[in-house]
Amino acid sequence: MCWSATADLVAGAGIAAVGVVSVTLAARRPRDVPLAALPLLLGSHQIVEAAVWHHDGGTGPATVAWAVIALPLLALWVPAAVLCAAPPSARLRLLIPLAAGLATATALAHALATRTVTAEIRGHTVGYSLGLAQPELIVGGYLLATIGSLLLSGDRGLVLLGVLVAVGAAVSAALWRQEYISTWCASAAVCSVIVALWARGRRPPAPVAGPSGRGMREA
Repeated sequence: MCWSATADLVAGAGIAAVGVVSVTLAARRPRDVPLAALPLLLGSHQIVEAAVWHHDGGTGPATVAWAVIALPLLALWVPAAVLCAAPPSARLRLLIPLAAGLATATALAHALATRTVTAEIRGHTVGYSLGLAQPELIVGGYLLATIGSLLLSGDRGLVLLGVLVAVGAAVSAALWRQEYISTWCASAAVCSVIVALWARGRRPPAPVAGPSGRGMREA
């Protein structure tokens, strides 16, 4: 993935298909659906990047759509989805990455509204530029929101996903500094296949007795 339009298209279609399966499996637990939809979102994101390749980068609608998903949307979606799916014991600490995600998403949305995002084909990768004023602070908040929420989730499968995505982030930063966000999103998309396995292993809420003694579903 990320090496050509065809690679992005094929990888994106495969990951999006896994996302459909993941959402179907998560239907038994509605609180899990936002997180189960992550492979679907990331697969679609790779398909959008295939359009960026097709137009040789630039500043067109495909580039803007890619940036909206990669930057403000994921920064807020991931911690919010993890919070929804997390056990009650983890929800208080997950407010930290959620707050980081909200602040980061706000800053990134403002940047996208006031600046022009550009994409440049660089060999077998795509580099995106937005001209952020404090990129280190934004990247730190972004990683806290996304990877941090997974690591703090209290769920073994999601912690594993967080570790793999963190490794992908480190490799992308080391090998493709200028193309970091593109290559990291691609690695996260592949790692998010784990979400389907996580959704498959989740059990529906146990019934609890209501006032009349009849079974009710746990919230």
